[in-house]
Amino acid sequence: MRVLFRADAGASIGAGHVMRCLAVAEAVQELGGDALFAAAGLPPALEERLRAAGMAVHRIEAAPGSAADLAATRAIATEAGAAAIVLDGYGFSEGWRAGLAETGLPILAFDDAGTGEPIHAGLIVNAAPDAASLPYRKGNPDARLLLGPGYAPLRREVREAAAAGKPPLEERRGLLVTFGGSDPLGLTAPVIERLAPRLPPGVWLDVAVGGAVRDAAAVEAAAGCFKDSVRLHRDTPRMGRLMAQAGLAVSAAGTTTGELAAIGTPAVLVTIAGNQLEAARQSEALGWCALVAGQTEGAPERIADVALELWTDPARRRIMADKLVGIVDGQGALRIARALAEAVTPR
Repeated sequence: MRVLFRADAGASIGAGHVMRCLAVAEAVQELGGDALFAAAGLPPALEERLRAAGMAVHRIEAAPGSAADLAATRAIATEAGAAAIVLDGYGFSEGWRAGLAETGLPILAFDDAGTGEPIHAGLIVNAAPDAASLPYRKGNPDARLLLGPGYAPLRREVREAAAAGKPPLEERRGLLVTFGGSDPLGLTAPVIERLAPRLPPGVWLDVAVGGAVRDAAAVEAAAGCFKDSVRLHRDTPRMGRLMAQAGLAVSAAGTTTGELAAIGTPAVLVTIAGNQLEAARQSEALGWCALVAGQTEGAPERIADVALELWTDPARRRIMADKLVGIVDGQGALRIARALAEAVTPR
């Protein structure tokens, strides 16, 4: 089974679409299949990561979601002999998706909205806690729906970290800070500046930044001011290990949410885009995280205040961690890959 993944990443949209596709692509490989990517936008560091994983990358020289993009995607699928296509992104119109469906190949689409509009995919994935209550059947009566946290796609290294032994929460002295692959709101540096000088003795920040971060120099400068309490990790392939060693995470909402849930690390979730808000609220309602709106004025101060309040209350963090048991079992990517295989070879 050869699967083509169509997704983009960049400073303005982050890396989440590509990263959750990577999780499924790894699972496809584990099932004996091949995975390749087509992208109109992709930071060099992320492209190198995909290639290092044994996945071919095809660059599309067209605006994402354009007619030329559609033609190129279809051509790549044909030339590569793809047996299925996975689509992840917000910039593809209904007409674009319908055009992709005309290939006749099985299509799996990630969706975070659940509006009930036609998605033109035989398989639809939404790992949000309340995804099953959304009106997907209205516009997609025949689609196979892969809904809920059981389908949260985790990359292999995160799955391994979730399954491995971890230090007790109370013994972990690292506080993880990550705002995704690109940190589009530029929160990393101001949060370091407000959080690092207020840390209790013996506690440090593990700051993880992706290859598409716009203000890398500002982040490095902020980290450099607090060398004794800030450890900077650039484009790390060991994110799962950092999560497992953290007593608390400050993280952008989105793809990382499922990873933290699987590993069992309580978090301050920071919404970076409006479309993350509802799923983040659902996670907060489950009791394992606190929520801060990253787009509001004074967000860095609020993030630091909430993080320190939680850090100094280990009993509350333990309760939050206990709420995570069983929410995400780490097998979502493999479930999605198996569903793809069944679509390619119907029973």
